[in-house]
Amino acid sequence: MAASITAALSSFAQAVSSVVLAVFNAALAVFQAVIALFSEIATGVLQIGQAVVKLATDLVQDTLGFVFANFFLILLLGGAYYWYSNTQGAKRSGVRKV
Repeated sequence: MAASITAALSSFAQAVSSVVLAVFNAALAVFQAVIALFSEIATGVLQIGQAVVKLATDLVQDTLGFVFANFFLILLLGGAYYWYSNTQGAKRSGVRKV
């Protein structure tokens, strides 16, 4: 009978230790999941920040490119008008302007 009591107590101790280890592993898994959650949140926030910065730089680059293109076009049209008015005025008056 002593052998069966010892075997029963040994089996009970193994079961209790198995339950304690399972609870400990579950707690570690929850802790790891919480850390992974905050890691994913931080990664998402950084990606949103990068997307906003890229959007701002793309908009500014496109806007500045648009402004410079229009400025260049105005310079070309102004130069063409100046050249045309000087050549047409010289032909009409017979005097060539320099």
